[in-house]
Amino acid sequence: MKIPYINLALQWKKEKRFLSPIINKVLERGHYVFGKEVEIFEKSISSLCQTKYAVALNSGTDALVLGLCLLGVRRGDEVITPPNSFISSTSAITHIGARPVFVDVLQDQNINPKLIERAITKKTKAIMPVHLTGRVAEMKEIIRISKKYGIPIIEDAAQSINSKYYNKKAGSFGDIGCFSAHPLKNLNAYGDSGFLTTNNYLFYKKALEMRNHGLVDRNLVKKFGFLSRMDVLQAAILNYRIKNVDKTIEKRRDNAKFYFKYLDRKNYILIDEKKYQYNTYHTFVIQTQERDKLIKFLKKKGIGTAIHYPIPIHLQPASKYLGYKKGDFPVTEQQAKTILTLPIHQNLSKKDLELIVNQLNKFYI
Repeated sequence: MKIPYINLALQWKKEKRFLSPIINKVLERGHYVFGKEVEIFEKSISSLCQTKYAVALNSGTDALVLGLCLLGVRRGDEVITPPNSFISSTSAITHIGARPVFVDVLQDQNINPKLIERAITKKTKAIMPVHLTGRVAEMKEIIRISKKYGIPIIEDAAQSINSKYYNKKAGSFGDIGCFSAHPLKNLNAYGDSGFLTTNNYLFYKKALEMRNHGLVDRNLVKKFGFLSRMDVLQAAILNYRIKNVDKTIEKRRDNAKFYFKYLDRKNYILIDEKKYQYNTYHTFVIQTQERDKLIKFLKKKGIGTAIHYPIPIHLQPASKYLGYKKGDFPVTEQQAKTILTLPIHQNLSKKDLELIVNQLNKFYI
């Protein structure tokens, strides 16, 4: 590919002289589990997310599982969430024996708040909005519903580190925020990593125990937990990258502005940023009826793309037992046929962006 969808090798090349001594220092010390690097990261990330507490974990998926457990979600309970996320949003619910209850989405791919209330039952124990693509969901209405019914909110903020909604950060709206630091994320580690945020001290203390088998100390377990801790090496890498996350996001936002300005809107649907939003563009998604032909066309031109996500969760084989069928969530299903993710990463050059836009606009000529 002339322009791959993502280029992690180039990111390493640019950061190598800074990260190599950091990595060497951790390896030479020989202390790989629970070190000062993890504590530093937790303090930095809670400050970034504008929350009182943060707990470093080994993945965004485990953040969701632990978060649901902290909220008291149990077997047989229901959790409301959209069907167009990455599969882990739903699998986290099923892992603890709860039932996902899907609600369709808006044109911007985030959950439609107007459809949430009708999905609430006596078994509803949590609402899980997903801030897809780096855009915070319409949280004002979701918070109103949460307060009205006394149902807690757990944010799947995996794709939205540092995103804002009315100047408030993703991960600070609900009772718990859950993030991923997977290599493809804007704040990324060199493997699976994640964290959760909260303003609730009891949730924070319980999460610290739960991530480490439930151990109170080296030999005492009062309640069985998980193995969900972040290792020191990933924390050290994230501590370096968090210092540059604002620059990373600004570059991605600049790339998005270029697309918004120069892509031909007669042929492509683009979802503009609203005045009260600050989107961080984990992905930049366009919508077009000729999606599959366009992918092949761009591939021939050496331009990589992706689809997030081509099969809605309610239509996955694993979801068959839930009883949903094709047509239940028409907006999600239509978008699954037309969405296409363009390269947006911070290491794109202006020449790269010009080539991408020129080829996209030529496709319909």
